[in-house]
Amino acid sequence: MGAWEVQRWRRYGKDRLYVHGADGTAVGWRDLLTGDDHVDAPERIGDLRAAIDQWLATGDTVAGDAAAPRAPLAPSGAGGPGPDTPLASEADDEAPAATPELPVPTPAAPAPWDDLASHRAGEMAREQAVALKQAAPVRTFVARVLGVHTDERAWRIGADGEEKVAARLEKLATKDPRWKFLHAIPVGENGSDIDHLVVGPGGVFSLNAKHHPGARIWVRDNAFRVNGQQQPYVRNSRHEALRAGRYLTAACGFPVAVTGVVVPVGADDITIKQQPADVVVVNRMALTSWLCSRPVVLEDSTVEAVFEAARRSTTWRPQH
Repeated sequence: MGAWEVQRWRRYGKDRLYVHGADGTAVGWRDLLTGDDHVDAPERIGDLRAAIDQWLATGDTVAGDAAAPRAPLAPSGAGGPGPDTPLASEADDEAPAATPELPVPTPAAPAPWDDLASHRAGEMAREQAVALKQAAPVRTFVARVLGVHTDERAWRIGADGEEKVAARLEKLATKDPRWKFLHAIPVGENGSDIDHLVVGPGGVFSLNAKHHPGARIWVRDNAFRVNGQQQPYVRNSRHEALRAGRYLTAACGFPVAVTGVVVPVGADDITIKQQPADVVVVNRMALTSWLCSRPVVLEDSTVEAVFEAARRSTTWRPQH
């Protein structure tokens, strides 16, 4: 059997054990609530069950090779040494002193990680909106009735926009299952997140959803205006993509280029005079066709490797 890594995931009332090989490929997982096994690599079902059995025996995350069978102990007579066994004093004179065995260092277990594939679109923004509403329920209610723009509204509208973009990505995956995506990726230690990360044959893209119901949007190079007001969306998207590329490159061990995409949602009018040099602005309704039209730049194996790295929460934390 090969090396493996076992990770427990508990969220939304689910309790699972995921098993990955040393190269990051998915072996399978077990539902700890039902006991059912779900096999991703049928040829490694033995690894899946052995890894889970070892985890259940230790009650913790494990990593390493399958234990080699122990060498059998030499049989000993019930009544003491046999006729050809030297006495202790003779053995001391004739046999050299045994070299003491050095302890074998135990490999460090991998850092625990959350599977970001379970995150819902707009999850972090929705949590912020709910927290603000719960902190001031009366003020929030009055602001909604009067149509006042508050932080609670901004987070709530933002979450709605991310959910609308996610619906387009679902259609993309239906058209071409090679495309994969993640939502609400927490990045760094300052509470920032990536709305959507898309990985497929056409490349790797960080999507920033911008929900402006009924607005007029005008774009020329780095200028992005909403109802005539300049917004830093292009600059922020550029920074987000560069940072995502650094994290993914470090996790994958090979260069990963990420393209930033600003996705307007709900606008009544979008005018793009000139696309930014290194960021793309794509209306939500055109997102699926735009991604499908990208030239193929990544092999299927590379898409899988990048997605496996991206779905691990530890990929997006600074290495201290």
